[in-house]
Amino acid sequence: MNMTDEISQKIESLGYTLPQVPAPIGSYLNCVRTGNQLHLSGGLPFVPEDKIQGVVPTVTSVEVAQMGAKLVVLNRLAVAKAELGSLDKITQVVSLSGFVNSASDFYDHPLVINAASDMLVEIFGDPGRHARIAVGVSALPLNASVEISMILEVED
Repeated sequence: MNMTDEISQKIESLGYTLPQVPAPIGSYLNCVRTGNQLHLSGGLPFVPEDKIQGVVPTVTSVEVAQMGAKLVVLNRLAVAKAELGSLDKITQVVSLSGFVNSASDFYDHPLVINAASDMLVEIFGDPGRHARIAVGVSALPLNASVEISMILEVED
């Protein structure tokens, strides 16, 4: 395990903290590694002290949903670190799939998911740039406001 873990230090220097790895809430794994890719299951914006829930923007504001998107990124990076031993093994954020629990007349899903995309670039620099989908859905598990999954390219 890389004891320096520069990416973890960068996250801390930006004022963020990786949460504890959440247990899956169903019959799936938090991540699956195949070859040099790590596929991260969808994560929700839940930590023990807070849950960002509700329909955007009627129950949950865009700004709060953006905070939720960032929380999910940290959640997913915690999963990656647990799997890889070090976030320095991530060579590229390949793709991000973002889902927003949306009112039927809300069309600014990208504004919510941009917070996650921007955070990945802030943390990783150019390797944080990725392909993406940002869609609105009528409901998410446990009434979460946001769900995000990612695919990462990793090295041994």
